[in-house]
Formats: sequence, structure tokens, C-alpha cells
Amino acid sequence: MIVAIVVGIILLAVIHRILKQRLRTKSDRNMQRQLVMAILTFVLLVIIVIVSPITDNQKGQVLSLIGIILSAAIALSSTTLVGNAMAGLMLRSIKGFRAGDFVSVGDHFGRVSERGLFHVEVQTEFRDLVTLPNLYLVTNPVKVVRTSGTIVWAEVSLGYDISRSRIRDALYRAATESELKEPFVHVVSLGDFSVVYRVSGLLEDVKQLISARSRLRERMLDALHADGIEIVSPTFMSTRAYHPSDDFIPMATHPESGTSGGPSPEAMLFDKAEQAETIEELRERVIAVQVEINGIEKALKAADNESERSQLETRRHRWQQLLDRLHARIDSSADDQTS
Repeated sequence: MIVAIVVGIILLAVIHRILKQRLRTKSDRNMQRQLVMAILTFVLLVIIVIVSPITDNQKGQVLSLIGIILSAAIALSSTTLVGNAMAGLMLRSIKGFRAGDFVSVGDHFGRVSERGLFHVEVQTEFRDLVTLPNLYLVTNPVKVVRTSGTIVWAEVSLGYDISRSRIRDALYRAATESELKEPFVHVVSLGDFSVVYRVSGLLEDVKQLISARSRLRERMLDALHADGIEIVSPTFMSTRAYHPSDDFIPMATHPESGTSGGPSPEAMLFDKAEQAETIEELRERVIAVQVEINGIEKALKAADNESERSQLETRRHRWQQLLDRLHARIDSSADDQTS
């Protein structure tokens, strides 16, 4: 029995290492490795019972006890452990999102930084990591920001005494200066004291989503103030005496220095999600390179002359070097992600 335990532990360690190497090109490697290791651990436990120095009757009783415990565990945790595992498999088959995507589930918003058998990890806009059970994602609507572009919008309420065309032109100009594509302005509601306007535009680089939202609001302030439009509450009151011609608009200033061309805050906010997306892209490149290598190897088998074989060998060697570099980058990025 001691030999079986020692050999079993060594085999599990070796298999874990092999799986880590074999599955490193797959996006769901953590989930597959966890699932395989769980099954192998259970098999090892059964083998240890079988080879243990006890009678056959006692072995049957122990195996029956293990079966009862396993059945009870599955029954008691069916809504959590097994439920999350099945939900993880379901999310994998649907392929609704991938590492690096912006997702919104309930009150949680951020970029996907990790996907496992039982959970999905999301990095929020405050750089924190939130672990969401897979069952929660299956039972709640998941909004995924499309990588091809998303709509960025902001609202402002202004008085009825201001011309709608003036507001529309100012907001349209603000969206254009925010580098949003195809901007448009909507009247959202007509309140008792004010009108709510919404300006929207297409953001193609979704990785800059947080900065784009702030930039749009900044340009809205600048555009409305530049056109002499006050942004004050409809019930604006002050105990100080002001002349009726006074406007509550800040003085025009020069453009802020040092705010453009600098590093994007998203690089710091979503660092782990960026690494996860990079690993995902590297794995896709590995698959493409492996397809090229397989094609070259087939051509080598069918090659007739030595010159053609030499050229194919050279090509395969170059592709193999690229494959090794990609594997090294994946391993390095994975180590950085876990550190």
C-alpha cells in the first residue's frame, strides 16, 4: 500500500507536469487540468484501497463507504460544486466571451482575467479581482463588449430656455473631439424643469473604454461652456447677489498639458486581463504555426528529391524556432500572471 501511495503521488506529479506542457496552447487549460487531476486522484484512492492489506470483505466495505460519501457529496453540493463545473462546461461550449473581454454581470463590470472549471475571474476598473462562480454567470445575463467597437454615451440635463439646436451642435462637436465615430444626439426625456440629452458615438478601440467615457464628459463641459450654455440645476439658488447678466461658466483656459500622449490608465487598471488576452492570442498563433509545421512534415514525406527535402527541412526548422519562442512567451506570461 505504501508503494502504491508513493508511486501514485509521483505519477500524479508527472501527469500534472505533462498536462501543463500539453495544454498550454489551450485557453481552457486550467479547467481541463483540474478535471483530469480530480478524476485521477479518485482513481488513485480506489487503487490504494484495492492493494491495501485488508480482507476482501473490508475492501468492499471501504469502497462502499467511499461510494456513499461521494454520492452524498454530489447530492449535497450539486447546486455549487457540480453545478459550477457543469456551468463552466456550458460557458466553454457557448463561447460567449474570452480572456480580455469587457463583461458586465449584475453589479460587476470589468475585463475577464481568468477562466476556470468553477469560476471566472474579472478585473474591475479599480484593478481589483472579482471571482464569479460559473453558476452565477449562467443564471444571470452577461453583457459582453464587442471587440469591434461599442457605443460610448453620456447624458446632461439642460433648461427649456436653451435652444435645442445649440445644444445638439455643442454635444455633436464634443463627441467628434472625443474621437468617437458617427456621433449622434438624442432627447431622452422632457422633465418638469429640464430636458435630458444623450450624446453617443462609436468607440472602435474598446480597450480605451474607461478613458473614452471620461474624455467625452470633459469635451461636453468644454463645448457647452464655449457656447455660453450654463450647466446648473433647474432649482439653482444662491444667497449672494449677482447681476442678471452674470454667467456661471468658468473662464476659458489653455488645453491641459501632459494629458495627451501619455500612458493609458487602462494598462494599469486591467494589467492581468491584458496578460490573459496576450496569452490567448499567443495560443492562437501556436495553433496556426503547428498547422504550418504539420503541412511541411506531410510535404517532406511526399518529397522525391534531396533539394526539395532540404528546403522543406529549413522551413520546418524556422517554424519550429518560432513555435519554441511562442511557447517560451506563453510560459513567461503565465508566470507573470500568477505572480
